[in-house]
Formats: sequence, C-alpha cells, structure tokens
Amino acid sequence: MTTPATDWKEVIAPDEPAHFDALAAQLREVQRARAKSHGSVSRGLHAKAHVGLRAELTVRDGLPPWARVGPFAAPGTFKAWLRLSNGGAVHASDKAPDVRGFALKVTGVGGKKLIPGMEDAPTMDFLAILTQSMPFKKPADFVGLVVAANGPKWLALPRILGVLGLDTFRVLGVMQKGMGARIESLVEETFYSVLPIRWGDAAVKYSFAPVSPPAPSAPVTNPHTRYADDVRARVSHAPLRWTLRVQPFVNEAQTPIEDSTRQWDSPWLDVADVTVPVQDPASDAGTALTARVDTFSFDPWHAPVEFRPLGAMMRARSHAYRDSTIERGAAKEPTPDVWS
Repeated sequence: MTTPATDWKEVIAPDEPAHFDALAAQLREVQRARAKSHGSVSRGLHAKAHVGLRAELTVRDGLPPWARVGPFAAPGTFKAWLRLSNGGAVHASDKAPDVRGFALKVTGVGGKKLIPGMEDAPTMDFLAILTQSMPFKKPADFVGLVVAANGPKWLALPRILGVLGLDTFRVLGVMQKGMGARIESLVEETFYSVLPIRWGDAAVKYSFAPVSPPAPSAPVTNPHTRYADDVRARVSHAPLRWTLRVQPFVNEAQTPIEDSTRQWDSPWLDVADVTVPVQDPASDAGTALTARVDTFSFDPWHAPVEFRPLGAMMRARSHAYRDSTIERGAAKEPTPDVWS
C-alpha cells in the first residue's frame, strides 16, 4: 500500500459547539426519561450488553511507516476489554431489529489523550457496528430520529417527518435494510467504525474482521438472548479472533470525511489482531466481568491526540458521549492491573 494522502480536511461550522450541546441535551433527556420508567440510569444508546470479555490487542510487525503511530508504533500486546451490545436505548429481545455494537477498550496506551481532564488516561477505545455507512446526513437527523423513536409510538412517524422531511423514507429504508438483516452470530460478523479518525497524519476508517470463528459447543435455542448465548457457547472452549484493519483516506470523492452516508472506496491494511482468550462468561467470575465492563464508558474520544475522531458526526459524539457518561456515573478508566 502506498503512503495515504494527507490533504483531508474537516468542515466545521462556527456555531457547532452550541448546536452539538443542544443535541446532546436532547439525548440526555431520553436517557432520563428511560431512567424514570425503568428505575435506573443506563446508557442513552447501546444499553443492552450481551457480554463483557477480557481481550488482547497485538500490533503486527512490519507496518508501513505511516501506520506506525502511538500504540501501533511497534509490535506489542495490550490488555483490553470487549463489550458486545445491541444499539437501542432499552434492553430489548435479540429478535428485534437493532444495531449491533462492538466496543473495544485497550489499556496501557501512553501519550496525551484528547478529553480535557483525562489527558493521562491509559486507554484507547474503538467502537464499531455492522454497517459501513450511516443513513443520516447530519447529527441533527440522527438525534431527531432517536428522540422521536423514544417518544409516544403513535407520534413517532409524524415527528420523524418533521425532522427529516422527504428524506424520511430513504432513511427508514436504509435503517430497515441494515437493522433488519438476520444475524446468526456476532462472532462471525465484521464490524466497522463507519466514521473516520486520524491516524497520525493520515485519516482512516477501521474494521474488525473475524478470523476462523469456532463453532458453538451447544445449540443456541433462545431467540431473545441468542447473541450472548452464542458467544458463551464459543469462547468457553476456544478463543475468538478478529483482525483490526484500517482503510485510509484517498481523496474527497472516494473517501469523504464529512459525508457519513458514503461507504469509503480504498484498500484495507491489517494492523493488529484482537484475541479473546478462552473464558467462561456464564460463571460467577464471567458474570461479574460483564457487569464491570458495563460500568465502563466507551467513547471514540478516549484516544491519543494522534487519533482524533473526524467529521461532524464524530464531533457531535464528543458532546453526547460526555453527557451520557456523566449522567449514569460511569466508572473511571481502568488500568491493566484490573484486567484479570
């Protein structure tokens, strides 16, 4: 792979911070409304964790010079935690159409971090879902749909029409196609960042591609908890593996920074391997680990400055994730010594 182009750029409106604060406040109100009806505060989105797992990220040798940045500067292995989830604001059955999430928290990562007050935090987060693009053209569209979907059901479509106008049916069609796809096992799927980040001087999107998934040790029969049950039936007897790949910016036509509706068109580079060692998530220790991982906050802005998230959608996430984390009192960033 040749050295990627570095002439990428963001388009930042002068009133963005105030606008994104207002959007984050709307999502926080959804979170608070859910807390009132359920008796406790959970994540505004990705509320249902299937499982929390110990993992390791191993950086590959022989990366091209442009990719040797931060924790990827040299071969090495980092302790990590993996959280697999559904994307909704409620703990719904796995039968329901939904976004499925992959969140990896890598610890032992040095360098100055992005979030004010957390510059010395030892972590870096990677967040991914099952699609390579989003149907939303701007953050307000996404937030408007989330707010509408979590209000009175009979008002949902009129409220979505009020936000998206004639684009409503395109957005709902794309969402139905992605969320309605039948996924038998999260272990066998590729997850994508959807949105770009810096990678040193380059800009990239990333993905996690499964490697030789082991078969489950027993049939998975409960459709409501099938994703957690499936992971347990595999990782209890064999490790799970994914390859972390990055896809670099080429030019604005093929790899647009600000257009989250576009799938990028550039080659992938394998940079690291994620391994989930054999463990028993159904044991008392495994259940406790899932509960502990669920207290963590996973945020693309938990990263060294060389890996700053890019684009309006990512900039809006900075405001929303911070509010959500504060609202539910998420745990402090973990250190490698609490991995086991």
